[in-house]
Amino acid sequence: MKETAKRLIWMVILWSASVLALAAVGMGFRLLMTAAGFKS
Repeated sequence: MKETAKRLIWMVILWSASVLALAAVGMGFRLLMTAAGFKS
């Protein structure tokens, strides 16, 4: 049980880290596009 819980926690940590990274990349692209003069 302990090992599975540890694995589950790691999966949640990795998933949230990847979601945050994707959000950061998206924000970066948005900033670049606005800096280049593109409006959505």
